[in-house]
Amino acid sequence: MFCDTEKAWLSQHNIPFVERNVATDPAALEELERLEVFSTPVTLVDDQLVVGFNRRKLEELLDIKPG
Repeated sequence: MFCDTEKAWLSQHNIPFVERNVATDPAALEELERLEVFSTPVTLVDDQLVVGFNRRKLEELLDIKPG
C-alpha cells in the first residue's frame, strides 16, 4: 500500500524513479538484506536512505515545497 502511495506521489511531482520489486527480484532483496532493512518502500536519494513513505523527508531531500 505505501509503495503504491509513494510511487503515485513521486509521479505527481515528476520525480523519476526506478522500481525494484523485492518479491520478484532476488538482487533487490539481497541489497535490502545487506542494508539490514526489512520493510518497504525504501528510497535512495543521493546517499540518503529513506525507509517507509516519509513524505516530509522526501520533500526535504528532493527540495519540494510541502503541500
